[in-house]
Amino acid sequence: MNKTVFRVAKMDCPSEEQLIRMKFGGNEAIEALQFDIPARQLTIFHTGDPEPIAQTLEGLRLDSSLVTTEDAGLAELTEEAPSDRRLLWTVLLINAFFFLLEVVTGFVAHSMGLVADALDMLADALVYGLALYAVSQVVSTQKRVAKLSGYFQLLLAVGGLVEVVRRFTTGEQEPDFGLMMGISVLALIGNSASLYLLQKSRSQQAHMQASQVFTSNDVIANIGVIVAGGLVYLTGSALPDLVIGLIVFGLVARGALRIFQLAK
Repeated sequence: MNKTVFRVAKMDCPSEEQLIRMKFGGNEAIEALQFDIPARQLTIFHTGDPEPIAQTLEGLRLDSSLVTTEDAGLAELTEEAPSDRRLLWTVLLINAFFFLLEVVTGFVAHSMGLVADALDMLADALVYGLALYAVSQVVSTQKRVAKLSGYFQLLLAVGGLVEVVRRFTTGEQEPDFGLMMGISVLALIGNSASLYLLQKSRSQQAHMQASQVFTSNDVIANIGVIVAGGLVYLTGSALPDLVIGLIVFGLVARGALRIFQLAK
């Protein structure tokens, strides 16, 4: 058996991971795939020459290149530890709690920034849930799940963008910046705690590393909403809230388009 390492420059989230998994689904030469998303690195355990594998990766247009290839032993193929699974469930429960908290308080505070941040957390959970579920499924099931998840996420994004435009054109009332910033601070604490737990685990498993990537993005989005709340206070205008909502909903829509790649 051979161990071949590829650099995949455009692999930055679970969507690309699943795209690669489905592309190699059913390939009898592939023994296992290991992903290091932060390092943009893919390790493939396989039989035969690595050239056909390299050509398949190139067809995905993820800017891939072969780094090394060598003989490998079966001992290198390790399963995800039960402790990692427990940690991931903890992180997902934290995200689910703050999704519910932000979406409810977002409507109460008339803040599209909070609503957008909540849906961004939900979208990330959908992508991760898809990755966790689909790995053990046949390719046809993976594609169906990917398509349904993508449509749902796109529906959320489009609905949010339409609402932002409506509020912008009708002159929506100024959001409650105190509630907006307070809930965002709590969400920031929750996401920071999740990120700390994930980094502390030092796990090399693909799902753990993927979770670190999108939890880091959630932290950035939380900070954006806090800044927008401060600008609402300083300007007395709802515009900063609408702008951050527009940006985050755009990111959710971008994630949906990535998911649609999985269903091809």
